Amino acid sequence: MNDAYASDSEIQSASLPVDALRRTLNEVLFGQSELIELVLCGVIARGHVLLEGLPGLGKTELVKGLSKALNLTTRRVQFTPDLLPGDITGNPVLQEVDGKREFVFQPGPVFTNLLLADEINRASPKTQSALLEAMQERRVTVLGQTHTLPDPFFVLATQNPIELEGTYPLPEAQVDRFLFKLEVLRNSAATLAKIVTQRELGVEPQVTSVVTCEAFALCASAPARVRR
Repeated sequence: MNDAYASDSEIQSASLPVDALRRTLNEVLFGQSELIELVLCGVIARGHVLLEGLPGLGKTELVKGLSKALNLTTRRVQFTPDLLPGDITGNPVLQEVDGKREFVFQPGPVFTNLLLADEINRASPKTQSALLEAMQERRVTVLGQTHTLPDPFFVLATQNPIELEGTYPLPEAQVDRFLFKLEVLRNSAATLAKIVTQRELGVEPQVTSVVTCEAFALCASAPARVRR
């Protein structure tokens, strides 16, 4: 039974990639160390994270930096009122196969490791609900056929809490799928000064991969085996 517990060396090995991720993301988003810690906790726990804050605070940039640092397949969906469920999950397309016409499923952007759902509350409730099965069961069902999503699979979503026109508040069933709902706070004057002096307008910060797939798998599995 004790063999199931993670050893001290395993825990130490698992912490090294987390430290590297933390340092990298703190260079992407200045002055938000607590937010970065919580986002990393959510990702390591294989949960989904909802980031709520005013525009221009770096929510999208944080998610993009995380995807590059983890070296995972990433897709971004800009949610709009005219977005349809099939635009996320995928659609069956009529094709000719072996001389016969049949519907062939074309996977949508949800078939990825990390899905950035930008401004998720701008989509209609019908479109929002397309993510329910994917977030809960890591799969999607289209025309009665079930398709498994890649492993790992995370949804990191953003939303603006103050703009109400043209938005649809997330239902409780949708919010419940997120492990964390994190508030992105405004930056201090010192942080804004650092951004002005160290960032060039319109140029994204350079982020390199610091964690391999194997290292990430170790990070995700070790916490469940820590002796309580």
